[in-house]
Amino acid sequence: MDYFAGEYDVAVIGGGHAGAEAALAAARLGCSAILFTISLDAIGNLPCNPAIGGTAKGHLVREIDALGGEMARAADATMLQSRMLNLGKGPAVHSLRTQNDRAAYHIYMKRVLERQPNLDVKQAEITEVRVDEKGHVNAVVTAMGAVFGAKKVIIATGTYLGGKIFVGEYCEESGPDGTHPAKQLTASLRGLGLELRRFKTGTPARVQRGSINFAELEVQPGDEPVVPFSFDTDPATLKNKVVCHSNYTNADTHRVIMENIHRSPLYGGAIEGIGPRYCPSIEDKVVRFSDKPRHQFFIEPMGMDTEEMYLQGLSSSLPEEVQLKLYRTIKGLENVKIMRSAYAIEYDCIDPTCLWPTLETKAVPGLYGTGQFNGTSGYEEAAAQGLLAGINAARAVQGKEPITLERSSSYIGTLVDDLVTKGCLDPYRMMTSRSEYRLLLRHDNADVRLTPLGHEIGLISEARWKKFQTQQEEKRAEIDRLEKLTIPGSDELNALLERLGTTPLNGGIRAAELMRRPQVGYADLAPFDPQRPALDPHVVEQVEIEIKYAGYIKKQEAQVAEMHRLEGTPLPAGFDYKTISGLRLEAIEKLNRIQPANLGQASRISGVSPADIGVLHIWLTAQRRAEKHN
Repeated sequence: MDYFAGEYDVAVIGGGHAGAEAALAAARLGCSAILFTISLDAIGNLPCNPAIGGTAKGHLVREIDALGGEMARAADATMLQSRMLNLGKGPAVHSLRTQNDRAAYHIYMKRVLERQPNLDVKQAEITEVRVDEKGHVNAVVTAMGAVFGAKKVIIATGTYLGGKIFVGEYCEESGPDGTHPAKQLTASLRGLGLELRRFKTGTPARVQRGSINFAELEVQPGDEPVVPFSFDTDPATLKNKVVCHSNYTNADTHRVIMENIHRSPLYGGAIEGIGPRYCPSIEDKVVRFSDKPRHQFFIEPMGMDTEEMYLQGLSSSLPEEVQLKLYRTIKGLENVKIMRSAYAIEYDCIDPTCLWPTLETKAVPGLYGTGQFNGTSGYEEAAAQGLLAGINAARAVQGKEPITLERSSSYIGTLVDDLVTKGCLDPYRMMTSRSEYRLLLRHDNADVRLTPLGHEIGLISEARWKKFQTQQEEKRAEIDRLEKLTIPGSDELNALLERLGTTPLNGGIRAAELMRRPQVGYADLAPFDPQRPALDPHVVEQVEIEIKYAGYIKKQEAQVAEMHRLEGTPLPAGFDYKTISGLRLEAIEKLNRIQPANLGQASRISGVSPADIGVLHIWLTAQRRAEKHN
């Protein structure tokens, strides 16, 4: 029998990365919040690779931090190894990645949640979301019959919702790592009118450290000095604690896979869910890229106090004995022992085009979706959505305007716009190529782009705000100084330039002009710049990038201005586009479904052509003229 157990402003269903950020944001903004998790021992769990960041994902973590979220601080506090990826390319794609201690990350995030004022944490399975007579969310119900009143509800169910794991012919209803799945909530959500579907993801085996011959593997050390994820973290406190390793599959590995491919549930038809395009299983790689003689993978530790090692790049759902056989064809793994088998997991999620850009569902006012429930993959994508949903749920409770992020402001804005405007046919993964404004959305300037908003919202402390302002003043002053500073020509300077592989000088030159040469860095000019101030490395990085790429940055800013022109042309809410003649049938269907807020969003909808945008523009112009005439 149901019983009333309490009343909250915001209830969060799920204790993973999305749920944690959502609950913390709501509570920190002054709302009473409660977070429900199937297991307290799974809070902040890293069920796949215990790593944070990577290409584009590292940008998301920096942006979460700039807005006042927690993931970056957790990553820094539990870091085992840190690397900056893509250093051989331009700054737009430089991305930070850390290998983390899985157990320590969970303990850190659980402690933060437990100690957060305004927030309660409860182990319980939510089986029902209730609405009032107007269809607005008003409560959640646990499997034990406890009813918790809630003004807003955030779904962050990850892969638990309808979870089912597959290992060869074996399958079982389960959440990740053999945890209890959420089996009843799906029916409740469907009853509320939400469009759900099945997606699938997977993970590699965990193997015993002592069974690996590391002498046969390539060592991958971390970068020194370590660059923190959080703008709050002192770099001097971070040190690499471990090395990682890499190796390759071979013809024997591929033979074992192909001989047993019929036993994979992916190819045998047992799995209905759609898997991630950009993180395929090893059997998928071998089938889809049959021309490649080998595939690289990485061997990474799960933590300091465990013998488990993670085989990144060898995800599989093949039977356990086949997994062992294929692993043992690889140099260094000839005697490897599996501690946890690789598996695929299928789960329920929503079509994200059923969401507003605030991440509130269109069908149920007050109900928000985040993370893998929204069709994404990855801890970082989940945390970013959780933070935004938590902010918007809290602001809605408080009667404040919602926050939506533009594509030009952040990868978070790009992520959400892609989801709600374009949707996704497979688990969505953030990549730098998804943004048309990559040079503006660098990892180093996430604070410049988002910290003012985080402070305005109320998630950035006054102390951090003052530090940010001071650094920005120092950056502007240093750029101005370098634009004006003339470095005299000299034999020493020309010797340096020849050594760097660039043309010597006949006379003096402005420091900023010299820095715009690709070969010349800020540090190279230190011997010729005795008045140089002592600056934080983060400030130095921004100074150098903004000087070197000033022309390219200016071009992208012009593109943003044009985009803002379209974004500044609003479209009516709840409008029936069948009333506009000249639109194609597909465009009418998509426009009615998405209900874009403005012409810019409409232009990004799959199935809406430039000609359709032209029709909309003409119609809007006619509407404005008619309004003026009346």
